[in-house]
Amino acid sequence: MNHNTPITPRPLPLPSRAGGRQRLASTAQLRERGLSGADIAAHCRPGGEWQQILPGVFLLGPGQPTSEDRLRAALLHAARPGAVPAGQDPGAMITGLAALALHRFSSAPPLTGVDRIDVLVPRTRRLRSTGWVRVVRAQESPEPLRIAGVPVAPVARALADAVSALTDAGVVRRLLTEAVRGGHCEPGAVVRELNRARLLNRPHVVDAVDSLLAEGRSIAEERLYEMVREFALPDPLWNVDLRLPGGPHLGGLDAYWPDQAVAVELDTRAPRQDDDALWSEYTRKREHLERLGITVVHITPRKLREAMDQQATVVRTALMAAADRQPAAYVVVLPR
Repeated sequence: MNHNTPITPRPLPLPSRAGGRQRLASTAQLRERGLSGADIAAHCRPGGEWQQILPGVFLLGPGQPTSEDRLRAALLHAARPGAVPAGQDPGAMITGLAALALHRFSSAPPLTGVDRIDVLVPRTRRLRSTGWVRVVRAQESPEPLRIAGVPVAPVARALADAVSALTDAGVVRRLLTEAVRGGHCEPGAVVRELNRARLLNRPHVVDAVDSLLAEGRSIAEERLYEMVREFALPDPLWNVDLRLPGGPHLGGLDAYWPDQAVAVELDTRAPRQDDDALWSEYTRKREHLERLGITVVHITPRKLREAMDQQATVVRTALMAAADRQPAAYVVVLPR
């Protein structure tokens, strides 16, 4: 199955409650239909029409399980006892490389090439990895997305779970870059999950994160240029440093309108261990500039992507309000 091809249901030989036919069933489901352990064992004898593909999970037909079978079997294996319908337990979801394939990542292998299915479950679940299913535990489970009826972890969490098992720096870099370039999520969300998974002490992950942040900043800068152009804002000075005459460096800015003393700074911080110190530095710079009469507008990449018109209105309002403010202090503007 190509990872770009939607999963489609296939005929199942055992009638389901919904009146369709299913290919998979758990021991509990089969017992609910009146089958005993001996009955199940008889169906699974060599040459029989059923086969056990995971502990307590049966493929109700001959042949090898398909990619869809493996996904749904992994969820059946991870389902809480009594979950209805079993295999669609909201506390269990597909994560890792299989999830990225479902999210249509071109840099992830197709589902047919994923040897192991990762399933994310709450930390308190007593469940072990087995066969081709790896159990991943979450301190706090994210809200799953439904892709072709399959509960799937959000991209940032799926990335972290995939990266935790990868040692190839090139693969890690490609996955992280596609997450941002493809618009799946913001760099900060990815780094938050990598930090939560304690992966930022691995050199190949740190290198990939540096590439990710550079990619994220580049995309955000392009959107900032687009905002100024599309909403007919006055042309600013791009990527400048400000200094007091003969005095200290005041900091770099992504855009600056000297006549109105309005600055835009892209907030592309990524949460790391020194995030508090970095945010304090941002705050000190903004407060210093505002004491000099310079209005600083902070814009996040996410706001630029999701609400560019609103951000343009904020900047335009700041530019128009300049006429009602006291003149700003004289500063030296240098290319950055």
